[in-house]
Amino acid sequence: MQIKSQKDFFSGLMFTVVGASFAYGATSYSIGTGGRMGPGYFPLLLGVILAILGSAIMFKALVVETQDGEKIGKWAWKPLFFIIAANVLFGVLLGGLPSLGLPAMGLIAAIFGVTIVASLAGDTFKLKEVLILSVVLSIGSYLAFIMLLKLQFPVWPTFIVG
Repeated sequence: MQIKSQKDFFSGLMFTVVGASFAYGATSYSIGTGGRMGPGYFPLLLGVILAILGSAIMFKALVVETQDGEKIGKWAWKPLFFIIAANVLFGVLLGGLPSLGLPAMGLIAAIFGVTIVASLAGDTFKLKEVLILSVVLSIGSYLAFIMLLKLQFPVWPTFIVG
């Protein structure tokens, strides 16, 4: 069988591998039953659904004819780098790095950091718009996670609040 859409085939393959990996990882937890779900039930179910979806996309890529074969283009290294860097920065700012002596900077600083770095992945960067978005996301996150859900994690840098 010949691949008729490279984009669909390889995205389906990625979905299948990630879904199967999550499903396999979930088997190390207690699965339980539909009426009494264990901690592994939901990840197992999502992993299986993702793997099935990926398999269906791969099958479609092998069967449905496309105009130009939908070749895979070049890797977009700049967005890939900045999006991964933004996620790493968010984790570091939120929790700190105690082994390096870097204190937790809290939710607000982490949101500002992730928003600014992730916005560098695009073609244009307008600092004013990014800062407005950071303020809106910070307020929304504070209201949702701290006020409504009552989650316990640092909001402000530890050297400010102690």
